[in-house]
Amino acid sequence: MLIRRAIPGEAAALSALALRSKAHWGYDDGFLEMCRAELTYTEAQIAGWGLMVAVDDDVPLGLYRIHGDPPAGELDALFVEPARIGTGLGGTLLRHALDSAREAGFRSLGLDADPGAEAFYAHAGATTVGSTASGSIPGRRLPRMRFELAAPPPGG
Repeated sequence: MLIRRAIPGEAAALSALALRSKAHWGYDDGFLEMCRAELTYTEAQIAGWGLMVAVDDDVPLGLYRIHGDPPAGELDALFVEPARIGTGLGGTLLRHALDSAREAGFRSLGLDADPGAEAFYAHAGATTVGSTASGSIPGRRLPRMRFELAAPPPGG
C-alpha cells in the first residue's frame, strides 16, 4: 500500500469512496443523498487541495485531507473503503495525517467527526471539545474534536 497525493482523473472514484464509507454507518439513501454534495470532490479540488489517497495497485482504498495554516488546522476528511474498515487502514491513514500535519508545523488539528467515528478518533488521542452543525443535514450536530500535536523532534 502507498499513500500519495490524489491525481487528476480520480475525483469521481474518490467521491464514490467517500459516499460508500459514509454509508458504512447505516445511513439510509435519503440521508446519503443529502450528504452527496459535501462528499463530492471535483478535479479542481484534487489539483489544489492536497487530498491524500491510500492505494494498492492504483486502486483507492482511503483518503484524507488536512488544510489550514499552522499552527491550527483541520482534518477535513478521512474515509476508508468499507471492506477495509476494521483492518487498520483507517489508523494508518490517521497516523500519516497526524505525522504530516506535525511535520508541516501544525500543533493542533480540529475535526467534525461522524458520531459513529467519534470513538475511533478518541482512541487515537482526539478530545471532544463541543459540537458543530452538520454541513449537510439541517438540525444535526456532529462531535467537534481536536488533536493536540507535539512538535516533531529536532532534525526529524
